[in-house]
Amino acid sequence: MGHDAFMDPFSSKAHFLLYEICILTIGSYGDVTVTVPNILILGTVGQPLLLPANYTTGTKDHNIQITWTFQSQSSGSMLLVTAVNNTLTPDMEHGHRFFLSPPSASLLINPVELRDDGEYTIKVTVSGMKLASASRQLIVQVNVPVSKPVVRSDPAWGAVEYVDNATLSCTVTRGTKVIYQWLKDGKPLLPSSRHIFSSDNKMLFISPVLKDDLSNYTCVAKNPISMNESEPIAPNIYYGPYDLMVKSEPRFKVSEGVFTAGKGEPVWFKCSANSNPPNVYSWFQKADNKTTPIQWGPVLNIKSEKVPDKADYMCCVYNNITGKRDETQFTFILSATVIKEELYHRSPAYYTQAHQVSEEREPPVDDYGIYEFVAVPEPTQFQQVRPEKLKTVYDIIREPNAHTTVYEVICHSPKTS
Repeated sequence: MGHDAFMDPFSSKAHFLLYEICILTIGSYGDVTVTVPNILILGTVGQPLLLPANYTTGTKDHNIQITWTFQSQSSGSMLLVTAVNNTLTPDMEHGHRFFLSPPSASLLINPVELRDDGEYTIKVTVSGMKLASASRQLIVQVNVPVSKPVVRSDPAWGAVEYVDNATLSCTVTRGTKVIYQWLKDGKPLLPSSRHIFSSDNKMLFISPVLKDDLSNYTCVAKNPISMNESEPIAPNIYYGPYDLMVKSEPRFKVSEGVFTAGKGEPVWFKCSANSNPPNVYSWFQKADNKTTPIQWGPVLNIKSEKVPDKADYMCCVYNNITGKRDETQFTFILSATVIKEELYHRSPAYYTQAHQVSEEREPPVDDYGIYEFVAVPEPTQFQQVRPEKLKTVYDIIREPNAHTTVYEVICHSPKTS
Protein backbone atom coordinates (compact mmCIF):
# COMPACT_ATOMS: atom_id res chain seq x y z
CA MET A 1 0.00 0.00 0.00
CA GLY A 2 2.74 2.49 1.01
CA HIS A 3 4.73 1.82 -2.14
CA ASP A 4 1.66 2.31 -4.38
CA ALA A 5 0.78 5.56 -2.63
CA PHE A 6 4.28 6.91 -3.18
CA MET A 7 4.12 6.06 -6.88
CA ASP A 8 0.68 7.73 -7.31
CA PRO A 9 1.32 11.33 -8.54
CA PHE A 10 -2.13 12.35 -7.29
CA SER A 11 -1.54 11.07 -3.77
CA SER A 12 -1.50 13.71 -1.03
CA LYS A 13 1.46 11.92 0.55
CA ALA A 14 3.46 12.19 -2.68
CA HIS A 15 2.69 15.92 -2.95
CA PHE A 16 3.84 16.49 0.60
CA LEU A 17 7.12 14.60 -0.03
CA LEU A 18 7.87 16.61 -3.15
CA TYR A 19 7.21 19.80 -1.21
CA GLU A 20 9.70 18.75 1.47
CA ILE A 21 12.39 18.03 -1.13
CA CYS A 22 11.92 21.44 -2.67
CA ILE A 23 12.21 23.41 0.55
CA LEU A 24 15.43 21.60 1.47
CA THR A 25 17.33 23.21 -1.39
CA ILE A 26 15.28 26.22 -2.53
CA GLY A 27 14.23 29.38 -0.75
CA SER A 28 12.04 31.74 -2.78
CA TYR A 29 9.78 34.75 -2.40
CA GLY A 30 8.23 36.67 -5.21
CA ASP A 31 10.82 37.27 -7.94
CA VAL A 32 13.84 35.80 -5.99
CA THR A 33 14.87 32.17 -5.67
CA VAL A 34 17.92 30.95 -3.67
CA THR A 35 19.26 27.40 -4.01
CA VAL A 36 22.05 25.47 -2.25
CA PRO A 37 23.17 22.00 -3.40
CA ASN A 38 23.74 20.63 0.12
CA ILE A 39 22.41 21.49 3.54
CA LEU A 40 25.40 19.96 5.39
CA ILE A 41 28.94 21.08 4.53
CA LEU A 42 32.00 19.38 6.08
CA GLY A 43 35.11 21.45 6.68
CA THR A 44 38.67 20.59 7.67
CA VAL A 45 40.61 22.86 10.02
CA GLY A 46 43.28 24.81 8.13
CA GLN A 47 41.76 24.15 4.71
CA PRO A 48 39.61 26.44 2.50
CA LEU A 49 35.88 25.74 2.43
CA LEU A 50 33.36 26.89 -0.17
CA LEU A 51 29.68 27.31 0.69
CA PRO A 52 28.02 27.11 -2.75
CA ALA A 53 24.81 29.09 -3.38
CA ASN A 54 22.89 30.34 -6.41
CA TYR A 55 20.00 32.76 -6.95
CA THR A 56 17.68 33.81 -9.73
CA THR A 57 15.46 36.87 -10.18
CA GLY A 58 12.41 37.52 -12.31
CA THR A 59 13.43 40.93 -13.67
CA LYS A 60 16.55 42.59 -14.97
CA ASP A 61 15.95 46.13 -13.72
CA HIS A 62 16.78 45.84 -10.03
CA ASN A 63 19.41 46.18 -7.32
CA ILE A 64 20.65 42.97 -5.70
CA GLN A 65 21.96 42.64 -2.14
CA ILE A 66 23.67 39.43 -0.95
CA THR A 67 24.22 38.95 2.78
CA TRP A 68 25.84 36.09 4.69
CA THR A 69 25.33 35.73 8.45
CA PHE A 70 26.60 33.18 10.93
CA GLN A 71 25.18 31.83 14.18
CA SER A 72 26.68 29.45 16.73
CA GLN A 73 26.02 28.51 20.32
CA SER A 74 29.27 30.06 21.51
CA SER A 75 29.32 33.37 19.60
CA GLY A 76 25.67 34.01 18.80
CA SER A 77 24.65 35.71 15.52
CA MET A 78 27.00 37.88 13.46
CA LEU A 79 27.19 39.52 10.04
CA LEU A 80 30.00 38.17 7.87
CA VAL A 81 29.85 39.95 4.52
CA THR A 82 27.46 42.04 2.37
CA ALA A 83 27.48 42.87 -1.36
CA VAL A 84 25.18 45.31 -3.19
CA ASN A 85 25.27 44.62 -6.91
CA ASN A 86 29.03 44.20 -7.47
CA THR A 87 30.18 46.28 -4.51
CA LEU A 88 31.50 44.21 -1.58
CA THR A 89 31.29 45.41 2.02
CA PRO A 90 33.17 42.94 4.20
CA ASP A 91 32.76 42.92 7.95
CA MET A 92 35.77 44.58 9.59
CA GLU A 93 36.11 41.82 12.18
CA HIS A 94 35.72 38.78 9.91
CA GLY A 95 36.42 40.04 6.42
CA HIS A 96 39.98 38.68 6.32
CA ARG A 97 38.69 35.07 6.20
CA PHE A 98 35.28 35.33 4.50
CA PHE A 99 35.21 36.15 0.77
CA LEU A 100 32.35 36.87 -1.61
CA SER A 101 32.79 37.52 -5.34
CA PRO A 102 29.56 39.04 -6.81
CA PRO A 103 27.59 38.25 -8.80
CA SER A 104 28.36 34.80 -7.40
CA ALA A 105 26.56 34.19 -4.11
CA SER A 106 28.96 31.44 -2.90
CA LEU A 107 30.93 32.17 0.27
CA LEU A 108 34.58 31.16 0.64
CA ILE A 109 36.07 30.59 4.10
CA ASN A 110 39.87 30.45 4.05
CA PRO A 111 41.21 29.00 6.24
CA VAL A 112 38.53 27.23 8.23
CA GLU A 113 38.75 27.27 12.03
CA LEU A 114 36.95 25.24 14.67
CA ARG A 115 34.93 28.29 15.72
CA ASP A 116 33.40 28.34 12.20
CA ASP A 117 31.25 25.36 13.15
CA GLY A 118 27.59 26.43 13.10
CA GLU A 119 24.67 27.64 10.97
CA TYR A 120 25.11 29.96 7.97
CA THR A 121 22.33 31.95 6.28
CA ILE A 122 22.43 33.50 2.83
CA LYS A 123 19.84 36.17 2.07
CA VAL A 124 19.27 37.72 -1.36
CA THR A 125 17.19 40.90 -1.58
CA VAL A 126 15.99 42.46 -4.86
CA SER A 127 14.68 46.04 -5.15
CA GLY A 128 13.00 47.33 -8.30
CA MET A 129 9.35 47.78 -8.99
CA LYS A 130 8.88 46.04 -5.69
CA LEU A 131 11.05 44.63 -2.89
CA ALA A 132 11.57 40.86 -2.69
CA SER A 133 13.94 38.60 -0.77
CA ALA A 134 14.71 34.92 -0.14
CA SER A 135 17.10 33.07 2.16
CA ARG A 136 18.57 29.62 2.80
CA GLN A 137 20.40 28.02 5.71
CA LEU A 138 23.42 25.67 5.69
CA ILE A 139 25.04 23.71 8.51
CA VAL A 140 28.84 23.67 8.60
CA GLN A 141 30.66 21.04 10.65
CA VAL A 142 34.36 21.70 11.11
CA ASN A 143 36.66 18.87 12.24
CA VAL A 144 40.31 18.11 12.88
CA PRO A 145 41.51 14.97 11.03
CA VAL A 146 42.06 11.95 13.27
CA SER A 147 45.66 11.04 14.01
CA LYS A 148 46.88 7.43 14.01
CA PRO A 149 45.53 5.80 17.18
CA VAL A 150 47.75 3.98 19.64
CA VAL A 151 46.62 0.89 21.57
CA ARG A 152 48.05 -0.11 24.95
CA SER A 153 47.50 -3.31 26.89
CA ASP A 154 47.21 -3.53 30.66
CA PRO A 155 48.75 -5.32 32.46
CA ALA A 156 51.76 -4.81 30.21
CA TRP A 157 53.61 -7.88 31.51
CA GLY A 158 50.75 -10.23 30.58
CA ALA A 159 47.72 -12.00 32.01
CA VAL A 160 47.19 -15.60 33.14
CA GLU A 161 44.45 -17.59 31.40
CA TYR A 162 41.27 -18.09 33.48
CA VAL A 163 42.78 -15.97 36.27
CA ASP A 164 43.52 -12.40 35.15
CA ASN A 165 41.69 -9.66 33.24
CA ALA A 166 43.09 -7.46 30.47
CA THR A 167 42.28 -3.93 29.32
CA LEU A 168 43.04 -2.46 25.89
CA SER A 169 42.85 1.33 25.56
CA CYS A 170 42.83 3.40 22.36
CA THR A 171 44.02 7.03 22.22
CA VAL A 172 44.56 9.68 19.54
CA THR A 173 46.57 12.90 19.80
CA ARG A 174 44.43 14.82 17.30
CA GLY A 175 40.87 14.64 16.09
CA THR A 176 37.40 15.98 16.83
CA LYS A 177 34.08 14.17 17.16
CA VAL A 178 36.04 10.89 17.21
CA ILE A 179 34.27 7.54 17.42
CA TYR A 180 36.09 4.26 18.04
CA GLN A 181 35.74 0.70 16.78
CA TRP A 182 37.67 -2.45 17.77
CA LEU A 183 38.81 -5.15 15.37
CA LYS A 184 40.03 -8.66 16.22
CA ASP A 185 42.15 -10.19 13.47
CA GLY A 186 40.71 -7.63 11.07
CA LYS A 187 37.05 -8.34 11.89
CA PRO A 188 34.71 -6.17 14.02
CA LEU A 189 34.69 -7.31 17.64
CA LEU A 190 31.21 -7.48 19.14
CA PRO A 191 30.34 -7.21 22.84
CA SER A 192 30.02 -10.48 24.77
CA SER A 193 29.99 -11.73 28.34
CA ARG A 194 33.79 -11.48 28.38
CA HIS A 195 34.31 -8.53 26.02
CA ILE A 196 32.93 -5.26 27.38
CA PHE A 197 33.41 -1.76 25.92
CA SER A 198 33.49 1.59 27.72
CA SER A 199 30.70 4.08 27.00
CA ASP A 200 32.87 5.94 24.46
CA ASN A 201 34.33 2.69 23.03
CA LYS A 202 37.87 3.85 23.79
CA MET A 203 38.49 0.91 26.13
CA LEU A 204 38.02 -2.84 25.77
CA PHE A 205 37.78 -5.00 28.88
CA ILE A 206 38.43 -8.77 28.63
CA SER A 207 37.43 -10.74 31.73
CA PRO A 208 38.84 -13.30 32.19
CA VAL A 209 41.40 -13.79 29.45
CA LEU A 210 41.57 -17.08 27.55
CA LYS A 211 44.02 -18.55 25.07
CA ASP A 212 41.55 -17.62 22.28
CA ASP A 213 42.11 -13.95 23.14
CA LEU A 214 45.69 -14.25 21.93
CA SER A 215 44.97 -12.41 18.67
CA ASN A 216 45.83 -9.19 16.85
CA TYR A 217 43.67 -6.28 18.02
CA THR A 218 43.42 -2.93 16.24
CA CYS A 219 41.49 0.23 16.99
CA VAL A 220 39.84 2.29 14.24
CA ALA A 221 39.34 5.98 15.03
CA LYS A 222 37.20 8.05 12.68
CA ASN A 223 35.20 11.26 12.38
CA PRO A 224 33.13 12.77 9.53
CA ILE A 225 36.22 13.75 7.52
CA SER A 226 38.87 11.09 8.26
CA MET A 227 39.66 7.59 9.49
CA ASN A 228 42.83 5.99 10.85
CA GLU A 229 43.73 2.54 12.18
CA SER A 230 46.25 1.60 14.85
CA GLU A 231 49.07 -0.88 14.55
CA PRO A 232 48.00 -4.37 15.71
CA ILE A 233 48.71 -5.39 19.27
CA ALA A 234 48.54 -8.89 20.74
CA PRO A 235 48.10 -9.00 24.53
CA ASN A 236 50.51 -11.33 26.29
CA ILE A 237 48.47 -14.25 27.66
CA TYR A 238 50.04 -17.04 29.67
CA TYR A 239 48.44 -20.45 29.07
CA GLY A 240 49.08 -24.19 28.93
CA PRO A 241 50.50 -26.70 28.76
CA TYR A 242 48.20 -28.14 26.07
CA ASP A 243 48.52 -30.96 23.50
CA LEU A 244 51.40 -32.81 25.14
CA MET A 245 53.03 -35.42 22.88
CA VAL A 246 56.23 -37.43 22.40
CA LYS A 247 57.64 -38.22 18.97
CA SER A 248 60.67 -39.97 17.50
CA GLU A 249 61.80 -41.23 14.12
CA PRO A 250 58.88 -42.99 12.37
CA ARG A 251 60.87 -46.20 11.99
CA PHE A 252 61.05 -46.59 15.78
CA LYS A 253 57.29 -46.31 16.33
CA VAL A 254 55.44 -49.63 16.62
CA SER A 255 52.07 -48.30 17.75
CA GLU A 256 50.69 -45.40 19.75
CA GLY A 257 52.89 -45.03 22.82
CA VAL A 258 55.22 -47.90 21.89
CA PHE A 259 58.70 -47.58 20.32
CA THR A 260 61.36 -50.16 19.57
CA ALA A 261 64.93 -50.27 18.27
CA GLY A 262 67.68 -52.78 17.85
CA LYS A 263 70.47 -53.05 20.36
CA GLY A 264 73.17 -50.48 19.71
CA GLU A 265 70.93 -48.10 17.72
CA PRO A 266 70.90 -44.46 18.91
CA VAL A 267 67.35 -43.38 19.68
CA TRP A 268 65.96 -39.93 20.44
CA PHE A 269 62.61 -38.71 21.74
CA LYS A 270 61.25 -35.18 21.65
CA CYS A 271 58.60 -33.96 24.05
CA SER A 272 56.46 -30.93 23.11
CA ALA A 273 53.41 -29.06 24.42
CA ASN A 274 51.70 -25.81 23.53
CA SER A 275 52.45 -23.34 26.28
CA ASN A 276 53.32 -19.71 27.05
CA PRO A 277 55.92 -19.28 28.44
CA PRO A 278 57.75 -22.42 27.19
CA ASN A 279 57.48 -25.42 29.48
CA VAL A 280 60.10 -26.88 31.78
CA TYR A 281 60.72 -30.46 30.61
CA SER A 282 61.84 -33.40 32.77
CA TRP A 283 62.24 -37.09 31.92
CA PHE A 284 61.77 -40.15 34.13
CA GLN A 285 62.44 -43.86 33.60
CA LYS A 286 60.16 -46.46 35.16
CA ALA A 287 61.71 -49.92 35.47
CA ASP A 288 61.83 -52.61 38.15
CA ASN A 289 59.05 -50.82 40.08
CA LYS A 290 61.22 -47.72 40.41
CA THR A 291 60.83 -44.23 38.88
CA THR A 292 64.12 -42.47 38.28
CA PRO A 293 64.68 -38.89 37.03
CA ILE A 294 67.15 -39.07 34.15
CA GLN A 295 67.27 -35.79 32.22
CA TRP A 296 66.05 -32.19 31.80
CA GLY A 297 65.08 -30.55 28.51
CA PRO A 298 62.72 -31.37 25.62
CA VAL A 299 64.95 -34.03 23.95
CA LEU A 300 65.89 -37.41 25.41
CA ASN A 301 68.70 -39.43 23.84
CA ILE A 302 68.86 -43.17 24.63
CA LYS A 303 71.81 -45.48 24.10
CA SER A 304 69.97 -48.71 23.49
CA GLU A 305 72.86 -50.89 24.58
CA LYS A 306 72.61 -49.41 28.09
CA VAL A 307 68.87 -49.75 28.73
CA PRO A 308 66.67 -52.65 29.86
CA ASP A 309 64.96 -54.85 27.30
CA LYS A 310 61.73 -53.09 28.19
CA ALA A 311 61.22 -49.84 30.09
CA ASP A 312 58.59 -47.15 30.50
CA TYR A 313 59.56 -43.52 30.12
CA MET A 314 57.64 -40.44 31.18
CA CYS A 315 57.90 -36.83 30.01
CA CYS A 316 56.65 -34.20 32.45
CA VAL A 317 56.00 -30.56 31.49
CA TYR A 318 55.48 -27.63 33.83
CA ASN A 319 54.49 -23.99 33.17
CA ASN A 320 55.99 -21.92 35.97
CA ILE A 321 53.64 -18.96 35.33
CA THR A 322 50.26 -20.71 35.10
CA GLY A 323 51.36 -23.32 37.64
CA LYS A 324 49.91 -26.11 35.50
CA ARG A 325 51.63 -29.38 34.64
CA ASP A 326 51.03 -32.45 32.46
CA GLU A 327 52.75 -35.76 31.74
CA THR A 328 52.71 -38.53 29.16
CA GLN A 329 54.17 -42.06 29.21
CA PHE A 330 55.47 -44.38 26.52
CA THR A 331 57.15 -47.79 26.34
CA PHE A 332 60.52 -48.56 24.77
CA ILE A 333 61.33 -52.18 23.84
CA LEU A 334 64.79 -53.38 22.85
CA SER A 335 64.41 -55.79 19.93
CA ALA A 336 66.68 -58.86 19.75
CA THR A 337 66.98 -59.57 16.05
CA VAL A 338 69.21 -62.60 15.45
CA ILE A 339 70.28 -63.61 12.00
CA LYS A 340 72.38 -66.75 11.74
CA GLU A 341 74.03 -67.78 8.53
CA GLU A 342 73.86 -71.48 9.45
CA LEU A 343 70.07 -71.38 9.18
CA TYR A 344 70.52 -71.66 5.43
CA HIS A 345 71.99 -75.14 5.96
CA ARG A 346 69.27 -76.57 8.19
CA SER A 347 67.08 -79.40 6.96
CA PRO A 348 63.51 -79.05 5.62
CA ALA A 349 62.33 -80.94 8.70
CA TYR A 350 63.67 -78.17 10.96
CA TYR A 351 62.01 -75.59 8.74
CA THR A 352 58.68 -77.40 9.01
CA GLN A 353 59.02 -77.48 12.81
CA ALA A 354 59.80 -73.77 12.92
CA HIS A 355 56.84 -73.14 10.64
CA GLN A 356 54.54 -74.96 13.08
CA VAL A 357 55.94 -73.10 16.10
CA SER A 358 55.50 -69.76 14.42
CA GLU A 359 51.95 -70.61 13.40
CA GLU A 360 51.02 -71.69 16.93
CA ARG A 361 52.60 -68.73 18.71
CA GLU A 362 51.50 -66.04 16.33
CA PRO A 363 47.72 -65.54 16.34
CA PRO A 364 46.55 -63.53 13.34
CA VAL A 365 45.25 -60.57 15.34
CA ASP A 366 47.99 -57.96 15.01
CA ASP A 367 50.85 -57.42 12.59
CA TYR A 368 52.77 -55.35 15.16
CA GLY A 369 55.40 -56.91 17.38
CA ILE A 370 59.01 -57.91 17.60
CA TYR A 371 60.17 -60.98 15.70
CA GLU A 372 63.27 -63.18 15.55
CA PHE A 373 64.57 -65.00 12.49
CA VAL A 374 64.45 -68.73 13.23
CA ALA A 375 64.66 -70.42 9.83
CA VAL A 376 65.25 -69.69 6.18
CA PRO A 377 64.12 -72.28 3.58
CA GLU A 378 66.45 -73.61 0.99
CA PRO A 379 65.81 -71.80 -2.32
CA THR A 380 65.80 -75.02 -4.31
CA GLN A 381 63.28 -76.83 -2.10
CA PHE A 382 60.34 -74.37 -2.20
CA GLN A 383 58.41 -72.89 -5.04
CA GLN A 384 58.03 -69.14 -5.34
CA VAL A 385 54.46 -67.98 -4.52
CA ARG A 386 52.86 -65.27 -6.58
CA PRO A 387 52.73 -61.97 -4.65
CA GLU A 388 48.99 -61.42 -5.21
CA LYS A 389 48.28 -64.51 -3.09
CA LEU A 390 50.22 -63.18 -0.09
CA LYS A 391 48.28 -60.44 1.69
CA THR A 392 49.86 -60.42 5.15
CA VAL A 393 52.89 -61.77 6.95
CA TYR A 394 50.69 -64.59 8.24
CA ASP A 395 49.83 -65.71 4.72
CA ILE A 396 53.55 -65.91 4.04
CA ILE A 397 54.17 -68.03 7.12
CA ARG A 398 51.24 -70.35 6.43
CA GLU A 399 52.00 -70.84 2.74
CA PRO A 400 53.95 -74.15 2.57
CA ASN A 401 55.44 -73.29 -0.80
CA ALA A 402 56.58 -69.79 0.12
CA HIS A 403 60.21 -68.91 -0.46
CA THR A 404 60.70 -66.62 2.52
CA THR A 405 62.07 -66.31 6.04
CA VAL A 406 60.10 -67.66 8.98
CA TYR A 407 59.86 -65.53 12.13
CA GLU A 408 59.08 -66.46 15.69
CA VAL A 409 57.23 -63.91 17.85
CA ILE A 410 59.35 -62.58 20.68
CA CYS A 411 57.01 -59.88 21.95
CA HIS A 412 53.65 -58.55 20.78
CA SER A 413 52.96 -54.84 21.05
CA PRO A 414 51.86 -53.97 24.57
CA LYS A 415 48.29 -52.81 24.87
CA THR A 416 48.10 -49.12 25.63
CA SER A 417 45.25 -47.35 27.33
